[in-house]
Parts: sequence; structure tokens; C-alpha cells
Amino acid sequence: MALATRTITEASPATLRLKGRNVCDFALRMLPALLLPSLALLAGCGGEATPNPTQNAFSLTSGTTSIDTNCTGCNATDAHGRRVDQFVATQAGGREVAVTWSLSGGDATAGPGAISPDGQYTPPTYLTADRVQVTVTAALKFNPAIKATSILTLTPGFLRPLTPENLALGPNGTATITGYLAQAGGGVGIYFALADAPGSSSGGQGSLSAPLCERSGKAFTACTVTYTAPAVLQATGVTYIVASAGRFARTETAVLLNSAGVTSNPATHQAQLAAPMQLGSSGGNNGDYDSSGNTIIDCCSGTLGALIQDASGRQFLLSNNHVLARSDHAAVGDTIVQPGLIDNNCTPNGEGPGTVPVGSLTGWLPLNSAQTNADAAIAQVASRTVDPTGSILELGTRQPDGTLAAAPPGISSTGGKGEAATLALRVAKSGRTTGLTCGSISAISVDIAVDYFHDCGETHPYLTKTFTNQIALSGDRFSNAGDSGALVVDAANAEPVGLYFAGGTDASGVGQGMANPAPDLLNELSTQLGSGAGFTFVGAADHPVSCLSFGNSTVSTAQARALPDAEINNVQQALAVARALVNPDAGILGVAMGKSSDRAGEAAVIVYVDQTEQTAVPATVDGVRTLVIPSNSNSVALGAAPMANTIADAPPLAARVLAPALAIKHQWAHTLMQQNPAFFAVGVGQSLDNPRDAALVIYVDRRHLPAQLPQTVGGLRTRYVVMGRMHVTRSYDAPYEPRGHCLPHAASPRTFNPSTLATPQSLRLF
Repeated sequence: MALATRTITEASPATLRLKGRNVCDFALRMLPALLLPSLALLAGCGGEATPNPTQNAFSLTSGTTSIDTNCTGCNATDAHGRRVDQFVATQAGGREVAVTWSLSGGDATAGPGAISPDGQYTPPTYLTADRVQVTVTAALKFNPAIKATSILTLTPGFLRPLTPENLALGPNGTATITGYLAQAGGGVGIYFALADAPGSSSGGQGSLSAPLCERSGKAFTACTVTYTAPAVLQATGVTYIVASAGRFARTETAVLLNSAGVTSNPATHQAQLAAPMQLGSSGGNNGDYDSSGNTIIDCCSGTLGALIQDASGRQFLLSNNHVLARSDHAAVGDTIVQPGLIDNNCTPNGEGPGTVPVGSLTGWLPLNSAQTNADAAIAQVASRTVDPTGSILELGTRQPDGTLAAAPPGISSTGGKGEAATLALRVAKSGRTTGLTCGSISAISVDIAVDYFHDCGETHPYLTKTFTNQIALSGDRFSNAGDSGALVVDAANAEPVGLYFAGGTDASGVGQGMANPAPDLLNELSTQLGSGAGFTFVGAADHPVSCLSFGNSTVSTAQARALPDAEINNVQQALAVARALVNPDAGILGVAMGKSSDRAGEAAVIVYVDQTEQTAVPATVDGVRTLVIPSNSNSVALGAAPMANTIADAPPLAARVLAPALAIKHQWAHTLMQQNPAFFAVGVGQSLDNPRDAALVIYVDRRHLPAQLPQTVGGLRTRYVVMGRMHVTRSYDAPYEPRGHCLPHAASPRTFNPSTLATPQSLRLF
């Protein structure tokens, strides 16, 4: 949900009221079921604050009275992706007035947080007590002596998602889950529970041990729990380990329980690997950190994705520019290390143990060039450090202990040049943060604008790059920050399809990602860095990948969402018109009221068509979307026909349907993105409301959601993905252990000071 545009008008202090807007727009690290009950939670977001006793000219109303250090449940995000709480000063009649904001109180060490000139509050990134109070003060600009105050209670939130964020286990499998709270000292711990949905705290399969928490005044609070899968599994499914701290702070790990006995834990991808190391592991530039004075305060890294070679047989590590070349700010010859600095407490190679130099930065496709269309860099492999076969972690077959073997990508079908992407293709990727996961290609020919920054903390913008003809990927738990640079392969044959570089989670909790097409990427590298000598992927014979899929909840979340009254009225009126379409001889069996899956929260007229025929149905009826569902006359008559289509059962789009859709996209994409900055990406996909139709897939910034979204563009159905702007997906972190990391010229000892730390955020995508 986006903040509404508003005009501030000065008013008499006698009629001034101050309201805190908090629409409970959940942090995007939460999953779909957390987003669904947001309306119910609104009742718990409001609270009356005590008026300033020295000023009784106006009262003060706060949108929330208690938040955590992540501001979970707040209605906006700052430049770092952190949630903020919005305050608005208004007259009694509701018109807004101009005020000056200030803060007092807060944590003894971390302070009260920050508030922007327009009233957006951001809490401190950590606490040194279980709870603290912050006083928010508003003073009228035209008369600063007139003030009002509101009290916020702050509690610790999670420093980052649980570790690991996802894993797969067979019967009796076990795993240790760790969570970190943004608190040094204090007595608050993490409560763990099993659930059958991320928004729940009941259900699920298996058992948990008693949690074990470590607290220290010089380190953030860490709590662990051991999960054990049940001895018997009837079918593959997902159980959630939900962690909570206080009223709002909440995160979870998804456990894919499978009767095949496959065990997969991303922790393997984050560890220091023995030489020769496999790809799909943590890595990055040894200088990819931010400093304050002569002290390293945070760092970032990604995934060493694949191995490529030139015509002479020289081998190179392949990853993103923003992973290996620090978004154009590295130097040729920079050391590339494994694991990346985020997995070594931000300690560079040469300043301490824990990393191994595995390559030397050779070159990159400049982001600041109009002649490049990929986010890629290469590093020549250091002798005997990398598996020369190009093996990628978990890309192989199941081993006797349930783990997945490493294996090279397949290259026999394409000669190492990569495979062209197709809609709905099932794909896999092996990345630093989420390990081996599988999803599908949800859109092709995507134009996307991606923001890049000078620093890991993303406080200093560098440029916005618009890429064209990219590949969109979708799936629950498919990827997360730190998976940047992972190779995306066809799950059926392991042939390279793309290089993952940006992503996020949409408003339904579904992972959305973007990849550079593999054949195009190699062509660019060959032209710009290969001196005319073509690059090819290093690999072996084609082979299937043991896909680990957490599903795709796009449709189920859209269908579970309640419709506003206005939408219900619209569809009821449209039904009267739609009934005239019913004609079994023409293949239209019936109509009903339903919900769109292409645009969650919007009504649709369900049109049941004969599943044995190809029946044409208009995209809208009386201004309301149509939801076309194949069925049969008996099911429709008995009321047993489905209410929505499923992604898994969608038929392939016919070429005669796809070709004109691509033409419409090429005609409209640039115009849409230029006219409305909220549209940050446009591509072609498959309609979820009518899978036999193509759709213009439009990615919309949820913080600037337009009031109206067109149902068709150029006669083509539209499908909207509402989310924060996709970020490049290297992972950003700060040291949380009680030791500092200084630059080589700083010899003086340093003690732990939490105020120098930024919040570690493994999820910085939305």
C-alpha cells in the first residue's frame, strides 16, 4: 500500500489534530497468509495517545502505539527497504497542516530513531533494552510554541530472516534454525512454533526442541531451535517454523517435507568450501564493504554462479557486475573470494581467516553504458581453486544420505551456448541464500528499470539501468538477497537459461525474479570482453535436476482476498449483461461472480466454457474482467465447477497468440514506463484469468500504486504484479558479533559499539 499524495494546509491551532497513519502494510519478508489478515489487524493498529498536558488546544491520535525495530506493520519503506510509521497533522475536519517534527527519549545507546520532514518515523536499528519509549512531537510551523506529542513503545525486531530461510527434509530429518534479534542485552527471546501457514502459529508437521537463547550486552541476541521431521510422510508439503518476538515481529522458515527423502540446506552454499570448490556458492569482491572512518561497518556479497571458458580454454567465474565488480566501481585484478564477506562477519581476505581467493576480476559489462543489456562480470579462475568441470552445488542426483550431489550444467543440446527461454518453462537455480529451488518462467521479453547504488547499504544512488528482453521468474521461496549471480537452468536438462540478477517478493508473498537470457549474455561477453573469441558454458551432458519447489501461491492468495463492496456491486451489475453470453451450442456453459487472479482484489465475471472447444470470450464484460474456466455442463449445473484456474494446469500459449502479444508489448512498454514511474517493468506472460490468452505483465511499485489500472492495453489482457521495485539481489549485512573489522591502516584496538552497526538485512528487495 502506498502513502496517499497529500496537500498540507496551515490551520488554526484550536482545530488541529495529529494522526499517525498505519495501514498495517506488512513487511515484504512475510508470506501470503500474513498479508491476508491485514484488514483484521487494522483494529489493533490504532490507539489514543495522551495529549501534551501543557497544550490542550488540540489532541493527538497515533496510528500505532507499539512497533519493533523493523517497524513491522508500518505503511511505508525508506531507502533501505525498512518500514516506517507515518504521522499526519490535521485539523478536526481532516485537512492537513504544516508542522515540524522532533523526537526524544528512545534507547540509551541507539537513540530514538529518525523522523522525516513529512512525518515518516523510522525506529533505531537495535535496542539495548527489552522495550523503550519514544516521544514524537509536532510543532506548528506558523507557531512553534503550539505542540502535541505521542508516545511510541519500541521492542526488538529481527535482524534478518531466520537461518536458513528454507530447506528440504525427508522423514526423521533434522535441522537447526537460528534467529537474531536486534537487541544487545535484555531478556527478550524468540518464540518458535510450527504452523501450516506462515501467518499461523498452529498446525504443521514434526516437532521442535526447546529454544536456546544467548544474550550479551556486547552482541545481538541469538536463539536457536532444532526441528525434527515426522517419521512418516504421506505426501510432499510445506511446514513453517514461525518465529515471533513481541506483538509484531515475525518471520519464518519454510520446510519442504518430502517422502523422497531429499535433504537440502542452503547453509552448505554459505560455507567455506574445500578446493576445488563448486559453484552456486557464496562469493564476491574482497573489497565489497562500506566503511566509516577506518572501520568496516557493513558488507555485501552474492553467488558465484557458473564457469565459462573462452576459445583457448581459459576458465572464468561468471556472476553479476554488482557482485564481482561492485556495480562498475571495482578495478581489474580485484580479488574474488569464497565465501563472500557476508558469510565471514565482513572480514576481508588478508585481514583474517575464513575466505579463500578463487579468482581475479577480469572485466564486466558496464552498467553505465547504453551498449550493454546485462548485469554480468567475469573473473579468471585462480589455479586449483575451482572445480574445472563447472560443477554446481545440488544440481545433481540424490545421494544415499538424501543430499543432492553437485553436478555441472548441461551443455550437450546447445554446445554450451545456453537455451532460449520459453513461457512456463520449469527452471532451477542454485544460489547462496536459498540453495537449490525451482520455479517457472512467468514472463518473457521483459523491460525492467533497476536501481543501483554506490554502497552496500544503498544510501548513495548510482544509476537506474533499464534492461530489455529479460526473463521473469516466479515461485514461492524461489530466491532471496544473496542469490545474485546464480545460474538459472532448465530443470529438465540443466541447460543454462539465464543469470539471476534482481528480485523481490510480491504482495501475495510470491518470489519474483529477473534473469539475463543466457545466449544473449554470452554474446555480449564475447563481443565486449572476449576480443572476438566466443565464450561458452563449462558443463557436461544434459541431465534432469531434482527440483525443490515450494509451489506458487499467486492464484490461491488472489482468490482468498476479500472483495471491496464497490467491486461486488460492479460484478453483480456485469452479470446481468454476461448472462446474454450463455449459449451451450457456442461453447459458453454459464456465468458466475468471481475474483480475478490477474489483478488481486478485483472482481471478475466467471465464464464457464466447454473444455473440449476453443471458445472466444471477451476480456471484459460491462467493464469487468472475465475469468474463463474450462469445464463441462454437468459440473456447471451442479455447482461443482472450479472458481479459478491453476498455474500448474495452464496449457502452453499458441504461437499465434504469443506473437501479436509481443508486438503489443514492444509498442506499449516504453510508453507505460515513461508515463507512470510506478510501472517499473513490462513483459509478456500468460493470463491467469484465461490461460489461453497472453497478457501484458506489468510490475507495479506497491508504494505508488495508481488508483486505476487498465484491464486491457492495446486489446491485450493485463496482469499486474504488485511489489516493491526489484532490487539487485546481492545480500547486505553488518557484523553482529562482538568484534570490529578495521581497514589495514587502522592499528588501534576497537571495542564493540552497536551504534556503528547497520541492520543486517538478507531481504533488501522490496
